[in-house]
Amino acid sequence: MGFRLPRPRSINALVLIGYACIMLPLSVALVWALLQLDRFTTRSESLIVRGIEATQNSRELQEQLSIMERVARQYLVSEDAELIGFLREDAAEAGAAITALQERTTNADALALLNVIESRLTTLMIGLTRQPADPGSAATATGGFAQAIAAAQQLSRLLTSDIDTQLTALQEDTAATRTALAWQAGSLTLISVLTMGFVTWRVSRPIRALDRAIRQLGEGQFSRHIEVDGPADLESLGRQLEWLRRRLLELAKEKNRFLRHMSHELKTPLANIREGTELLLDGSVGELDAPQVEVTDILRNNGLRLQRLIENLLNFSAWQSRNEVLNLSEFAIGDVVDSVLKSHALTLRGQNVRLLADIDTLTVQADREMIRTVLDNLISNALKFSPRGACLLVRVKDGNGQFQIEVADQGPGIPMRERKKVFDAFYQGEQEQGGLVAGTGIGLSVVLESVQAHDGVVDITDDQQAIRTGRGDTVVFTGAHFRILIPQPEVPELATRQAANG
Repeated sequence: MGFRLPRPRSINALVLIGYACIMLPLSVALVWALLQLDRFTTRSESLIVRGIEATQNSRELQEQLSIMERVARQYLVSEDAELIGFLREDAAEAGAAITALQERTTNADALALLNVIESRLTTLMIGLTRQPADPGSAATATGGFAQAIAAAQQLSRLLTSDIDTQLTALQEDTAATRTALAWQAGSLTLISVLTMGFVTWRVSRPIRALDRAIRQLGEGQFSRHIEVDGPADLESLGRQLEWLRRRLLELAKEKNRFLRHMSHELKTPLANIREGTELLLDGSVGELDAPQVEVTDILRNNGLRLQRLIENLLNFSAWQSRNEVLNLSEFAIGDVVDSVLKSHALTLRGQNVRLLADIDTLTVQADREMIRTVLDNLISNALKFSPRGACLLVRVKDGNGQFQIEVADQGPGIPMRERKKVFDAFYQGEQEQGGLVAGTGIGLSVVLESVQAHDGVVDITDDQQAIRTGRGDTVVFTGAHFRILIPQPEVPELATRQAANG
């Protein structure tokens, strides 16, 4: 026994699983997108804060160095000891700015410049605050402030460049994340569409199978097994329809058996009645006067009609029993048409109906007897409604993977309101029938079921074909026009023979 995947218990469970398969990746993608958004927000905020603080500290450092330079020059001129206190305060603030910048940057070049500025500032302060005061050292130290200020300006440019580099990296990371989100959205959309398509297929396929099964039962086709593959509740419904099919098949067989038994039972007394009327008409029990002969003749004609009806019922019952299995074979369709037309030769001659046959040289694969029955019933039906001196068209054509049968006459045609009923068993139309014995109304029903057994279609068309005959005249078929299409299997040998015959 092959491995079988677990199946949902119901359509609702299948739909919920489908929604879960769609929503789960969407939820994961949404959470991931939110995390990425939070990460970028944090990075951008940190970059902005660090940039602002670094710029502010760098500016403060330059301002303190400029102030210290001015104070140092004033000290050289005035040698006021109070100015040394101001220098120490400014140096402390400059050192605090340097420490803040060291904490807020990771750039190696910037850190190296900060170390240089810090070292130079220490050297400058030593030179200015040396005791006893050395005017030469103080002057040299005062000139070193310009170098420290230049280094601070370079540091400012370096910090700005570092912030720009980090901003560019953030933008590139944002672009890469945006691309990843786009691919993720496309992938999730594709997954969602495929999931919805799969769920729709898993739901619609068994529903279509149920629809076909119900239509099959409604059309009285009980020979095909019903099997529904899908959720458990639909499979259970399919099993119930299969049980119904078997039950209806049993009832149909019982009906056919009843028809056969009743028909056989009726034939025995009917045979006695017919034998008695024949004896009366032959004068075996005495001569009959004219009224008695007329009454006896009526009895005999109605006995013949009743016998024909019973035989049709038997034939229909036997045909339905045999129709359960097709007996497929390959045969030349032209031979079957010729055989059927020969069987109707006397009727054609008696009604003075001219036959126009257009038969392709064609080998088909089908049930030979069913095709013969189809042709026989269509031609019989056409002859019943064809007026004397009319024409009858029988055409068989090869198609693309199928063959086509057409039978058209010049009778009164089939009214539109009756076209859906003429294929029902035992239905007889409103048109008056010709022929010696009235039909039972099962001929077209047999045609429909035979064609459907071959997976074909039969239509009543309004195509009034105009055919030019060999006599040079043109015949228009205004009556009933039946067209049958029967598909053919892909058989290489059959196709080869068809090409050779062509």
